[in-house]
Amino acid sequence: MKLLKRDPFGTPLFLKRLVIFTFGMVVWYRLNKVNKTEVHGVEHLAGLPDRNVLFVSNHQTYFMDASALFLVFNHVYWGMPGKTHAWWRMCFPKTNLFFVAAKETMKAGLLPRLLALAGSISIKRTWRAAGKTVDRGVDPRDIENIRKAIQYGWVITFPQGTTKPFAPGRRGTAHIIKDTQPIVVPVVIDGFRRAFDKKGLYLRKRNTTLSLTFKKPLELHPDEDAQALLDRIMDAIEQSPAHRPKNQIAE
Repeated sequence: MKLLKRDPFGTPLFLKRLVIFTFGMVVWYRLNKVNKTEVHGVEHLAGLPDRNVLFVSNHQTYFMDASALFLVFNHVYWGMPGKTHAWWRMCFPKTNLFFVAAKETMKAGLLPRLLALAGSISIKRTWRAAGKTVDRGVDPRDIENIRKAIQYGWVITFPQGTTKPFAPGRRGTAHIIKDTQPIVVPVVIDGFRRAFDKKGLYLRKRNTTLSLTFKKPLELHPDEDAQALLDRIMDAIEQSPAHRPKNQIAE
């Protein structure tokens, strides 16, 4: 039965739709009534296939970045690219959307656990855990889950794995791209850090202009070194050293 359909990770689609709609209404209000949202580069979303697409973006808040992308993608799904104003488009959302997030973040309370039902691919950080620096290997199950999600639909990932601006990217993103060969669309977001707190759950400033800019998909080269690919990604999402303001001290 259609009602009992599940996504590749076992989440019932009716539950996923309910979570996306419920939280989507909050996101819609904050992006359209409390603040102003501008979407650029929608021509790069035209003609994308329904699966095997990876969006790589800079990161300014834990939850609002991915939520804003969900809102934009659901407008694209219903033939309204570049828009975010139609709340009713969230009534029947695109369900093969996923976002990569730290497992400890998505388990930190009831609200994150509910948000995870919208399409979280929760992974273990290899460099940080419980606020401390660690050095551990990648869990093969995490890689398999990301691969599974890319094969099923559209996936959002944040190569830096942190909301700190100009933090270095993680090479795991490049390795996943080389392994799965998806269409890779860079995204640059701005204004979210000014409008929301670090988690993206609370408002800091109203009437802020939020922007999401989609860039031309990257050309992938089979023989390209993972570090070289990561450098191109970081440049495309404007987080490379070349984009750092001269008066900003490197962290």
